[in-house]
Amino acid sequence: MKDILLLTVLILYTSITSPLFAQQDRFIKDYLERLENSHNYLILVAESMPEDKYKFRASKESMSFAENLMHIGYAMDWHSQSLLGRREPKQWKTDTIFKVSNKSKKEMIATIDKTFNETIKLIKEFDTTNFDDELDYFGLNRTKRQIFLLLTDHITHHRGQMLVYLRLNGVVPPRYVLFQ
Repeated sequence: MKDILLLTVLILYTSITSPLFAQQDRFIKDYLERLENSHNYLILVAESMPEDKYKFRASKESMSFAENLMHIGYAMDWHSQSLLGRREPKQWKTDTIFKVSNKSKKEMIATIDKTFNETIKLIKEFDTTNFDDELDYFGLNRTKRQIFLLLTDHITHHRGQMLVYLRLNGVVPPRYVLFQ
């Protein structure tokens, strides 16, 4: 009788949790496809702007093309490695990796490429049972699942500004890559 009860509980637990884990794994698979497309498209956008226009800004209050690019990298690193992962955040005031400084176009693109690859690696290894873990996000409680979505929204937001900068400089942006 004890064995039958244990078997019944095990079957019930499996029938409930298996679909849940399958959905979460599907989310990761879909997310990675989107993030990899976003990675490829951002690199195309960054390569499209002539290096002498990397300092272009739409207004004096705006970030330059280069600053938008490096800001994407810094925020991606923070969202993935510090909020989704367990690493202490880099401090913007002292960080040199994501500062434009005297970096060349090639160096900035290499930094973004590396940051995307590190983010993709972390997400491939992400434990989906932590999706519902909450953390402080600028004074708001957000789940790690929401951080995934915030990360891609942020990339899209700043890449959109970069696309406008291309147009303002007479550069035709690369064709949009679907599903990102």
